[in-house]
Amino acid sequence: MNDTPVSAPRPRIVRRPVHGVLLLDKPLGLSSNDALQKAKRLFRAEKAGHTGTLDPLASGLLPLCFGAATKFSQASLEADKAYAATLRLGQTRVGGDMEGEIVRERPVAVTMAAIEAACARFTGLISQLPPMHSALKKDGKALYEYARAGIEVEREPRQVRIHAIDILGWDAAACTLQLAVRCSKGTYIRTLAEDIGEVLGCGAHLAGLRRTHSGGLDVAHAVTLDRLAELDEAGRDALLRGPDCMLADWPAVCLPMDEAGRFLTGMRRKVQTPDMPAVRVYGPNPSTFLGSAHVTAGELIPDRLLSPIEVQALLVNQKETP
Repeated sequence: MNDTPVSAPRPRIVRRPVHGVLLLDKPLGLSSNDALQKAKRLFRAEKAGHTGTLDPLASGLLPLCFGAATKFSQASLEADKAYAATLRLGQTRVGGDMEGEIVRERPVAVTMAAIEAACARFTGLISQLPPMHSALKKDGKALYEYARAGIEVEREPRQVRIHAIDILGWDAAACTLQLAVRCSKGTYIRTLAEDIGEVLGCGAHLAGLRRTHSGGLDVAHAVTLDRLAELDEAGRDALLRGPDCMLADWPAVCLPMDEAGRFLTGMRRKVQTPDMPAVRVYGPNPSTFLGSAHVTAGELIPDRLLSPIEVQALLVNQKETP
């Protein structure tokens, strides 16, 4: 006779349509997808996605898109980012971060002037070789999968732009350098840390990383998973922002009621607006977000549109949010 206790089945989550953007403060030790799945379960959301991977060893801003907002997640993926980074000088590690084994140690004898010069050298348009411990894919496999198997594959250098590197602090005794970095999408901060270390002649690895901004979104307005779990469903819903928060730095075009209806069907509309590659479009009420478009030769041409049902759901959510 089998006396092994049978565990009760987990209760089935009844999913619901949820629309909007949650600014999550991702904790250390959790992958971006794990964080997404935890938030998705708490919201009981039918559809969700994140807007750019943060390594488990990194914390900070991770915008999560639910429902209709997933249509505009690419805008956040393409946006500039900002990070607070901690570099440990004098140690080079496998993978370029504190998780890897130390492969080389060198004495650290640097001046603030040398640090400033090294940071200035990597400001502007630079070329980076993607690290093997990254999610970039080659032949259908992520580079980190090759790295875990001990295989190094050829990678092509990529052009990225570092808008600014500000020195926040230098602890000579601990050999730690604190930097604030503003950069374009696709920038590898661990590669930047290693490159700065080589220019300084002592090597370095990334000892800590926190994303502080994505486009116009700020981690100061983000919520943690623990806080999210403490709230009831209405409290969680109240934290959701409209999908257009990811397009906040785009020009806005407002249409009258009849033109807004036609635009939502995918029709081009005549506008008295100069050519623009990307605009956010609203109905007669400025809060009625309709979608994204571009303007060419006096025509507003739809790119990504909300459905009428999604527009209505977002309007209802705005009315219910205090």
